[in-house]
Amino acid sequence: MANVSGHVVTNGSEEEDTQAGDGGIPPCFPVPLPKKRKLILHLDLNNTILVSDAATGQGPRAALNSYLSTVVWGRIGDTGEWQLVSDQPSVKPPCEDATNYYTYFGRDGNFVDGKIGQHFRGVFDDHMRLLEWPGKADKRFAQKGEDGKSYNWILPSFFHLLESLCLQQRQFCVILRTFGVDLPSVLRSVHAALQGEHPHFPQLKQMPLTADLTPGKIRCSKRDIVLTHGPDRVSTRPKERNVYQYFSCMEGIGGFQDHFDWWARNNFTASGGKPFWVDPTDCNTQHIIVDDNIRLGESDTIVNSRVLLDKEKGKESRKALTSELYDICLVQTDLLRAIAHKDYFLDCIRLCEENYEQYLRSFQVE
Repeated sequence: MANVSGHVVTNGSEEEDTQAGDGGIPPCFPVPLPKKRKLILHLDLNNTILVSDAATGQGPRAALNSYLSTVVWGRIGDTGEWQLVSDQPSVKPPCEDATNYYTYFGRDGNFVDGKIGQHFRGVFDDHMRLLEWPGKADKRFAQKGEDGKSYNWILPSFFHLLESLCLQQRQFCVILRTFGVDLPSVLRSVHAALQGEHPHFPQLKQMPLTADLTPGKIRCSKRDIVLTHGPDRVSTRPKERNVYQYFSCMEGIGGFQDHFDWWARNNFTASGGKPFWVDPTDCNTQHIIVDDNIRLGESDTIVNSRVLLDKEKGKESRKALTSELYDICLVQTDLLRAIAHKDYFLDCIRLCEENYEQYLRSFQVE
């Protein structure tokens, strides 16, 4: 996964994009396209590329119900009851004074069975059908639902992302990041897919991509942040950008378990969330993190965003509000779209890359 051996190395040269072959001709990557930055994609697991949660024992039905309860919006009406303000789920509030269902009532694994949730039964049923596994189930890629049916465990849009970036010959790395316990099994399944064993994505075997089966850990304290992976140990002391550089040098697909206890000790606020760095002076790399718990309110978001500064400024970094980096480097997962549209993650990357250009111009970085 990482081309490092106990220390941080510098980035290699950028590879060029190429177009995929047309029609039924196998891709041979012959057509050079303009160079693009290396992508470092930090992807959450639950409710981002998985619709389930081993830690809580949620299957796809409960997980999708729970997610829906976070994207349904209302307000307290004249009667003192919470009332819907929109019949369309959305990751962002449809109006200024709207609050999502789970803030008032908590995540609900049976959401569509309730009085309010029944309005979204059609949305729920449609996406459960889209999640169904076609054909004979493969236990490495399919999961049994609460109703006994087989469903995709890892979303097809994730595998389509890997295939598409390889066909474009993009230089990229995928870093799976989770507080949960699913990481080892997800890495094994992704590794199997890259060996050509996924029945719906056999062409992944032809892709120049490998998965590292050794999960790493990220642990936070008031003193520093420490990343460990196999023999590698990288700390933000004495240099905060050490972990950023380690991530930037990684290749292939790997994963890290983030520090849930630290997030809990910080009352589940951004200051205790998954550490994530952006360097506006790095013109060769763009980091993007996708997580369903990214939200615009700092008291209810999962990423601790830091913008690295020039040494001349005296400070190593500054805290960045979610609003500063939203849809630039921070993407709040729209799980319904990730289920329904195979290009969902590609569309997220495209938007972030466009917005990142404007963001860099604000720093007058060429």
